[in-house]
Amino acid sequence: AYFRGVAGERFCVRNSGAEAVAEGVGDHGCEYMTGGTVVVLGMTGRNFAAGMSGGIAYVLDTEGRFKDHCNPAMVQLEPVLAEAEQEGKVPQDVWHMNLADEVILKGLIERHARYTGSARARDILEHWSAYRGKFVKVFPTEYRRALGELAAKRRKLAA
Repeated sequence: AYFRGVAGERFCVRNSGAEAVAEGVGDHGCEYMTGGTVVVLGMTGRNFAAGMSGGIAYVLDTEGRFKDHCNPAMVQLEPVLAEAEQEGKVPQDVWHMNLADEVILKGLIERHARYTGSARARDILEHWSAYRGKFVKVFPTEYRRALGELAAKRRKLAA
């Protein structure tokens, strides 16, 4: 789902697998989210990611204040690395959908621009090298643990 403009409160609450892009969200975004991928190309309200146990959210944080709007109880906030940098630093076992964050994020923003005509998305894409580092990856600790356990089981079965 691609929303040109700001979504209201509780955007993607209980999301269990959908991909969604919005240009801002109200309070309680991604609350109790268990799966899927969310991109927010603007400000968030308070209590973002409360109870979030799965999926990934990427939030554009141009002012460096997203951490003040995020509920950190169940998530870690991480930078969105360039694909080559992620390949060198992050075990592929914990990659969302087995893809680099930059690939997922940029692809969703490209589709958002194409489907909605969003000037915001076009600007981000035109200045990608400047904007990529302003995105924050919201990574639930439970999801990271589950990805690691699945990878360990796969290795065990392959041996």
